[in-house]
Amino acid sequence: MKKTIFSLVLASVMGMSAVAASAETLTVGVRGGPESMDPHYSALGPQADAVKHIFDPLVWTGDDLQLEPGLATSWKAVDADTWEFKLREGVKFHDGSTFDAEDVKFSIDRIPKVTGPTTTEIYVRRVKQVEIVDPYTIHIHTNGTAATLPYDFVRLFIVSSEAAKDYSTAETSAEGFNSGKATIGTGPFKYVSWEPKGSLVMERYDDYWRGPAPWEKVVRREISDDSSRLAALKAGDVDVINYVSSADYLSLGTDPKIKTFLGDSVYVMNLQLDQREVTPKVRAKDGSKLDKNPLRDARVREAIDLAIDRQTMVDVVLEGLGKPANQMMPAGFFGSSEKIPAPEYSVDKAKALLKEAGYPDGFQIDLYCTNDRLPGDGAICEGLGQMFAQIGIDTNVNAISKTVYFPTQARKEYSVFMNGWGTLTGEASYTLGSLAHSPNEEVKMGAFNRIGYKNDDVDKLMQEGVQEPDADKRRALFEQAMEKTMADRAYISIVVLQTVWAGRADKVVVTPRADEETLAYFIKPAK
Repeated sequence: MKKTIFSLVLASVMGMSAVAASAETLTVGVRGGPESMDPHYSALGPQADAVKHIFDPLVWTGDDLQLEPGLATSWKAVDADTWEFKLREGVKFHDGSTFDAEDVKFSIDRIPKVTGPTTTEIYVRRVKQVEIVDPYTIHIHTNGTAATLPYDFVRLFIVSSEAAKDYSTAETSAEGFNSGKATIGTGPFKYVSWEPKGSLVMERYDDYWRGPAPWEKVVRREISDDSSRLAALKAGDVDVINYVSSADYLSLGTDPKIKTFLGDSVYVMNLQLDQREVTPKVRAKDGSKLDKNPLRDARVREAIDLAIDRQTMVDVVLEGLGKPANQMMPAGFFGSSEKIPAPEYSVDKAKALLKEAGYPDGFQIDLYCTNDRLPGDGAICEGLGQMFAQIGIDTNVNAISKTVYFPTQARKEYSVFMNGWGTLTGEASYTLGSLAHSPNEEVKMGAFNRIGYKNDDVDKLMQEGVQEPDADKRRALFEQAMEKTMADRAYISIVVLQTVWAGRADKVVVTPRADEETLAYFIKPAK
């Protein structure tokens, strides 16, 4: 009898300990936060990173960006322009309502109505119509054969058709989602509060379909300054941080209280050169107006490419946390090409090409980039300015906040600009279809082509590729499109990033993700 009572008491104590351990608050310091709590507002990484705690995508990607079941358990093409998705049964929204096909159709249909300047329409660009077959089966009818459709849905976040029904216009979206009225998803955490540029507070959703998270409460604090974010970690104000700078990464190796986690990133830093006949931010050497846009000359673009010392950019500017890039996706991704040569660095050749093009003394440019989005973005930009100066291109570097940079970029007010692009689907239609294809509403491509780039061969290859059901043939088409795009040098890839997280050694274990997301559900307690 005594043994039984002792066992019950011991079990009770152990149970209380388990509850206490799982009831801890996880505080995360992040470089950038969401622009809105509406998951359909922005396609930027910090937005998706934040809202993925509350809303599930239809298709999931693992740490290596391979497709996995999400709210859809399976998918298949049933004819040339129809995909069938089977939906997960038994899933509940945070308010207790049942997830079903109505919510998927509603979410797809609302995206064009509420998306912001960094558009999420790229995720549904191939959708012509959503047909509900039964509560857990949908048919997606596409505008032509869409062989890569499931990849587009990795950031198709599903909102509640009931909770969001009154908040699905550009005018009402912010009111409904930023207040929490419509911020009801099926994800691992429930919305509590959000302060723009401040903290997003969430609490665990115990009925999450994957099982409850290890943290009862999660606070994501936006701390854009790298030094301040690290200081908060060292002071114990946060438990884990993302985007540790390269200099801090090296110094943290001697701190036993902090553990670092290094991972290869999907993000490539690309320089973009305006191809319009008239461009606003390029001037003659003396500051006067030029009679034509020099960036349209292939010799000038090649000179700019030759001026970039990528190895120095990696070794010095990023202190080793990166790799030189020769194309817009990391090696091995579906559609990256092994035929593209390693980029050459030659100041002398660059100067000769500028002279041949009619600019022996160079010219002036304004170079724009973010300074608070990805690791080293501002520093890479400054490095480019110094490298361009060596060939006579005087460069005014403007490293600015992403909140200013992206809306201005969308208005096409820049001539030369750099930002990171991540191939979040793991295949080329996402990247080349968004950036390299000319803007074309009919085929739903070119949504992020802000430079007026147009290559008819690239357009043709991409249009054929997205409709090609045979994977090997599709890969070959994408590879050719990548080769032609990089040969044109309107987009010049600079470096592939690596990313570092840091956390309290006694509290967290982080598994790096290639998309750089910091997802509290998958951050494990150290003990």
